[in-house]
Amino acid sequence: MPAPDESRKTIATNRKAFFNYEIFERAEAGLVLVGSEVKSIREGGLNFRDSFVERRGGEMWLVGCRIGPYSHSNTQNHAEDRDRKLLLHRREIDKIGGKATERGYTIVPLQAYFKNGKIKVEIGLARGKKAHDKRESIKRRDIERETRQAVRDRR
Repeated sequence: MPAPDESRKTIATNRKAFFNYEIFERAEAGLVLVGSEVKSIREGGLNFRDSFVERRGGEMWLVGCRIGPYSHSNTQNHAEDRDRKLLLHRREIDKIGGKATERGYTIVPLQAYFKNGKIKVEIGLARGKKAHDKRESIKRRDIERETRQAVRDRR
């Protein structure tokens, strides 16, 4: 994960992706949006639930990402569940997309954020966790929470 800087403000995080998938590789992508979508995202209208990235014709597309309607828009509002094109360099598309098709991995959006006034999406090459891996993640999270609580109570 890149180091957080002052010009980066997180909009949304796909917490389920970190629970359901094991993330191997990450990349930053731009997002092709219309004006009402940008305004809606600024209001907090972005939802990653059940979304994934698909490679079509040498391009990457964000599928299933919901951006709610802009509250002050008229009838010219955007379609909420449309597929949105991701902006990546050709070598990044070939690298990540090739690994996804070759090894049976999937590409999932991890988080969206503003970077220098533009909306960026961090995508990750991921493999689904098995049930025992999820139980292990829950156990590890509970142990970490208990140790933090014990340290806090000791103070």
